[in-house]
Amino acid sequence: MFLLVLQPEYFTEEHKQRLESILESFSDQSFDHSIVLISEPREESSGSVEQFVQHPVLKDIIQKCKVKMLLKKSFERQELLTVMGEMLEELKGEHVTGDVYEEAFQRLPAALQTKVQQESKLHENSEPAHPLRIVLFGKSNDKKSTLGNIIIQKTEFHPPKLFSYKQCVSASGTWNRKPVTVIKTPDFSSLSFEKVRQEMKNCVSLCHPGPNVLLLLVKPTEFTEDDRKTLKFLLSLFDQDAFKHSMILITHDERGQNLSVEQLIKHCRQSHFLDSKENQVYERQELMQKIETIVCENKGEYLKLKEGDDSVMVFNESKPVLNLILFGRRGAGKTSVVDAILRSSRFGPQPDPSQCVKTQGEVGGRWVSLLELPALCGKPEEAAKESFRCVSLCDPEGVHAFILVLPVAPLTDEDKGELQIIQDTFSPRVKDFIMILFTVDSDPADPAVLNFIKETKEIQELCQSCGGRYFVLNVKDKKQIPQLLETVDQTGSESSRGFTKETFTRANMERVLKLQADLQDVRHKVDTDSELRGRLEEKEEEMRNKEEEMKNKEEEMK
Repeated sequence: MFLLVLQPEYFTEEHKQRLESILESFSDQSFDHSIVLISEPREESSGSVEQFVQHPVLKDIIQKCKVKMLLKKSFERQELLTVMGEMLEELKGEHVTGDVYEEAFQRLPAALQTKVQQESKLHENSEPAHPLRIVLFGKSNDKKSTLGNIIIQKTEFHPPKLFSYKQCVSASGTWNRKPVTVIKTPDFSSLSFEKVRQEMKNCVSLCHPGPNVLLLLVKPTEFTEDDRKTLKFLLSLFDQDAFKHSMILITHDERGQNLSVEQLIKHCRQSHFLDSKENQVYERQELMQKIETIVCENKGEYLKLKEGDDSVMVFNESKPVLNLILFGRRGAGKTSVVDAILRSSRFGPQPDPSQCVKTQGEVGGRWVSLLELPALCGKPEEAAKESFRCVSLCDPEGVHAFILVLPVAPLTDEDKGELQIIQDTFSPRVKDFIMILFTVDSDPADPAVLNFIKETKEIQELCQSCGGRYFVLNVKDKKQIPQLLETVDQTGSESSRGFTKETFTRANMERVLKLQADLQDVRHKVDTDSELRGRLEEKEEEMRNKEEEMKNKEEEMK
């Protein structure tokens, strides 16, 4: 890669020709490997950057090169490194070579030529030196900064600006004449899934073509099982066994028992205890030798990120999951509730109103899946199909709560019908999982709102039928969301676990068994009462229909 730093007001035709001559001596593809960095004109200059870049000489060079960047006073080193990483990725490791120094070599004295040739041959026969590209993971930003500075033997990782706590930062140095790149990552446990994925891509681009050593900083007294799962998730984003490239660094020499730490150590190639003396003198020599051992054992191989969205499933395992089904008549405000919980708005083509819509996101450190059912009233067959599909989409945890969304207004027949269809579809067991969510776009504590709910007989009866579980949500107030999720958690804890496909199957089996018991009872009486024959036939038909219905539903849920 070539970085062409040009001062625009002084760039002449002679400079252009000399620059082109040098680049072309390598390859006619050299311009594809070049980034033009345009300095800001000096104060004494009368023109602007925009004017200078239109000059034919400078404009020609800019057009030939791959990328153009403006070197402003506020220019960020991170920005340049990102652009360089992206270019290297596009070039896929291709490089250019040239013989521009052959003439100079021929002018050397014979003895010096012989020495150069001997050193070149020795270098060719020696084992290739693998550059070290090291990534630091851990919660403590200070510990990562200190360790990074010691590895590269420079004070490059300064106290971060506020925004950089959530961004990857790189610095470079050397070890045994090998180039060393160190990437300090943010505390990923505090980031959303999308931000994690974005920063992991940034991390790899900063140490192109990919890291060959991962250092996991762990403090046993504070390291939890959730921390272990987060690290496991991060390592799972790579396309091969990242643990083979990993070393656990135990801080503060804390060697007490911690099962989560012990499990992590078992998976990694190396472990190392960092010195906890007041001057924080780390045993760099021993640490770097262990790092080199990992690189050699892996034969210089490096890690790349997986392609696609397979990591979503792994991410779900690393954070608590909450699955909620929202149902209610059309216009009740289900979509507004989804947007309020996930703090987003929907753009582009609207989903099919006759189908279940699944939306996911990270909320308060947990992975929330919201499944919005279409209006069910008046469409029993379609409603049943979509309802079962919703439960299937919540596997394996199941549905933690069925939320009936209602506006603060008198109940309609449709409102009652929506609840009845859910109960008929999923059996009386579903009552333990139902809560009511009243939506408003003003103060939820307004006396007029609370009095309407408490003093309207139909609404109170509805709330009592759902165990008194209800919540009033202002869809414009994001501060209410943690309290709403806490109320949902209480619904889940009362139900002990989620409503799963197995829950549904057991409920239907109980229905069939009850029908069989009723049928047997009728059979005993039918011999003495001819009128009961009609009831018997009805019961038999009902049982056959139920068995067929259950079979069809189980097939749909597979």
